[in-house]
Amino acid sequence: MLTRGKLASATGCNIETIRYYEAIGLIPMPVRTQSGYRSYSDEHLYRLNFIQRAKDLGFSSEQIKELLQLTDPGGNHTRADVKSLTENHIDEIAAKIRDLQKIKKRLSQISSFCDGSDKSADTCPILESLFDVQQRR
Repeated sequence: MLTRGKLASATGCNIETIRYYEAIGLIPMPVRTQSGYRSYSDEHLYRLNFIQRAKDLGFSSEQIKELLQLTDPGGNHTRADVKSLTENHIDEIAAKIRDLQKIKKRLSQISSFCDGSDKSADTCPILESLFDVQQRR
């Protein structure tokens, strides 16, 4: 059995994050010892490692909850369910990449308008484009 501190050390996860995962139901509440300490099991350790690996892959807490539900005993879940959830996540990442590429392109454009000199920042073309000065006139 592990205390929350030992669980945090074993996984590299912040204690507050563990509390948060308990509060939103990603990890079950631990049993308490007679002295009132939380007692975490190997299952908590296993599940927390799963959560952290899924977070590293960009899955949201809600998506992780769905993935974990697919592992629940007695469920009629298939590999197709897991694959579908994963492919949906891939599609979301691809959309984010496209959005980031558009942002990068636009930032490169507005950055090229600025000469980077010691002139006053209030007339910087980058800031003016963010304020959309042309629209104000």
